[in-house]
Amino acid sequence: MPKIEVNEEIFYALADPEGLGGRLSAKEQLEEALSCAKAELDSDPWSDEGGAGLPVSERILKIELNDTNRPDLWATAGCARQLRVYNSGKRPEYPFFSSPGNAKKTSRKVKVEKSVQKVRPFLAGFIASGKPITDASLRDMIQTQEKLAWNFGRKRRTISMGLYRIARIQWPIIYKGADPDSVSFVPLQWDTPLTLREILRQHPKGKEYGFIQEHEPLHPLLLDSKNEILSYPPIINSADLGAVQVGDSDLFVELTGTDQSAVTLSASIVACDLADQGFTIEPVEVEYEYDTPFGRTVVTPYYFQEPVFCSLARIEKFLGEKLGAGECLAALAKMGVKAEKAKEAERGETAVLEGVKAWPPEYRNDFLHAADVAEDVMIGRGLNSFKPERPSDFTIGRLTPVTSFSRRVKEILVGMGYQEMIYNYLGSRKDLVEKMRGSGERIIRISNPMTENYEYVRDSVLASLMASESVSGHSAYPHRIFEIGKVAYRDEAENYGTATRQYLGFLHADRDANFNVAASQLQTLFYYISREYEVEESADSRFIPGRAAAILFKGKSIGVFGELHPEVLENWGVTIPCTAGEIAIDALL
Repeated sequence: MPKIEVNEEIFYALADPEGLGGRLSAKEQLEEALSCAKAELDSDPWSDEGGAGLPVSERILKIELNDTNRPDLWATAGCARQLRVYNSGKRPEYPFFSSPGNAKKTSRKVKVEKSVQKVRPFLAGFIASGKPITDASLRDMIQTQEKLAWNFGRKRRTISMGLYRIARIQWPIIYKGADPDSVSFVPLQWDTPLTLREILRQHPKGKEYGFIQEHEPLHPLLLDSKNEILSYPPIINSADLGAVQVGDSDLFVELTGTDQSAVTLSASIVACDLADQGFTIEPVEVEYEYDTPFGRTVVTPYYFQEPVFCSLARIEKFLGEKLGAGECLAALAKMGVKAEKAKEAERGETAVLEGVKAWPPEYRNDFLHAADVAEDVMIGRGLNSFKPERPSDFTIGRLTPVTSFSRRVKEILVGMGYQEMIYNYLGSRKDLVEKMRGSGERIIRISNPMTENYEYVRDSVLASLMASESVSGHSAYPHRIFEIGKVAYRDEAENYGTATRQYLGFLHADRDANFNVAASQLQTLFYYISREYEVEESADSRFIPGRAAAILFKGKSIGVFGELHPEVLENWGVTIPCTAGEIAIDALL
């Protein structure tokens, strides 16, 4: 979970100590207040180890956030805002936002050229001025930049952020693609000019983030109208226009990335944070040479979020108490959410019901379903306000049929000399699709993954088993491993377009591993589970043609087994023959 370090003095100044009933001087008091942000203290700031002897201006609060859907809380101002709004019930106003059909006037422009469309296509920005930057505020800006770019922006892949002194910038700013071998500038923390390619090879930030751009023919570049370079997104700023220091008072803040909604939301979060700290925010017009989801001209900060309706019946079902619309509106106001009483149907439903329509604040975009509105009603009202209730039904837990059957299969496989493994259900496309010679047609991708290593839901157990075999070459053969676990895949026949199944996956690695051995092992398994099966030739691309068979149960295909294709073995670095197979366990019940 994200963790932030905040200056105690700045935090309390932004959170409004009067509204909190005075400075919270005990760990328990502050943790109770932080519950509205689903956060808790990571350490006790008033203990000797936490810096009790330091002056308040130097003391640091370490806060752990338990909600990865709220990147607006990953900074001092955002976390303090949640406490302030919760205790006052007053929504902050941010008049500098544009919205569809209502663009704010501005003379500052950024022109995005078509050459960057396939590289890093989206940009958002604004001007923050009117207040000198202190050392503490600069540290907080850098922390916000890193938290958004690292956690929300997947290590700068989808979001990166830059700060610039605008005194010497000549507008308009140009955002374009450039030849990495023909453009050079002096990057931050460097003394001599380097080409973009040299930055990736020599500069510490280039080495750290070069994986994002190194294979692209064109690399993104940000320049002013005099061709003075501001930065090389998402790698490094220039040492000239991109070196922000304590005392600077007029800044240009830009964010670039590959997802326009995420980039725009991140810009909104930073703009609201700086506005809360006393900066004046001036919008910037971003003009594209190509179509984007928000149009060819977008004035940022930009409000693009859609309202979400939640019925009172759903709120009662989820929270266990019947609440009126007025109570819900008051609770949502404490969460900074604008809402009104309404009568309509929820997303994906047809029944028209009484309820509330909620508009996410400018700095949030986590209302994906009516359940999210109900959750904010619960937090806004206060978790302690709900009366405890004893369960009315007392039941005895028991295993489901599929669990009982799975345990039986496990015992049989262990008796056959197999070792059980347990794996993550998420993985990368490279492992789950490319290394297994798959097409990826039915695999499910997560829309907002924290890292590309856990971006897809596995649709087969075999990739997990191959990952183990790839690092087991030093162990004595034979290797026999299996796992029984969940897989999920696209299935148009299901109501939600996806199916989740209980699968058995097994793998045998040895010099004499072949189709006949695998067939005998499968026959043994089916004998002991008292099931009849048939086989027919399979064209599964993971296996050698002619040495793979589909497993049929009551005329339906429930699995496959055979000799793994040499290309699959090579992709995983396995140098010994392997047979493998998988069976849908729940189909055998």
